[in-house]
Amino acid sequence: MLLALDTATNTASVALYDPATGTLLAEQTWQARRRQTEETIPVIQEMLARLDIASNRIDALAVTTGPGSFTGVRIAISVAKGMALGLEQTPAVIGLPTLCAAAAPFLAPAQSASTTICAFLQAGRGRYNWAFFPPGSEFYRPLADEHGFGKIETFYDTMAACNEPLWLVGEMTPETRTRMANLSHVTALDGVSGLRRAGMLAWLAARHLAAGHADTLDTLEPIYLRQL
Repeated sequence: MLLALDTATNTASVALYDPATGTLLAEQTWQARRRQTEETIPVIQEMLARLDIASNRIDALAVTTGPGSFTGVRIAISVAKGMALGLEQTPAVIGLPTLCAAAAPFLAPAQSASTTICAFLQAGRGRYNWAFFPPGSEFYRPLADEHGFGKIETFYDTMAACNEPLWLVGEMTPETRTRMANLSHVTALDGVSGLRRAGMLAWLAARHLAAGHADTLDTLEPIYLRQL
């Protein structure tokens, strides 16, 4: 059983996934608004109790590693490490950059269309983080220096400099929607489908683990971005 945790931003999400059958057993996504510390563990406990699943059946943990808020990123990683140490059998562990989870629902359709995805999130104070996922990047985990960071002008200029069709995915704002509408090669995939969810994180993590891409508790570290 795989438990996926994402508390990197105000949108927190937890999911329980069965890799053996490819079944999403439960998922809860909510606006935590800096209450991830107080709310994440109770959500996990309620989910396990509702499904009548004992915690010792969890044999895999997936977590977003950032970018995101300084505290939010550390919460999910800390919960995952604490659970891993507390379980009778050490679970498989994998950390995926936050924008991998944002891009996950669109990876297969984009690959079929030979289209690059640009996933982004709000970084506070009018700033954004973004990363590009070209066709064939199902297992791509961008490093810190492979992420973009800046205000809307920098984000817009980066998108404008691309000469290929792009799908823009993430939690759209009026600012991003208005600015990117000026770029004919950019398609903004808006609405509920752009909401980052732990269910998709779990699906992607299960594929990584099946391919042998597991991390360790020592290598599970947050990704923090700073503007130079």
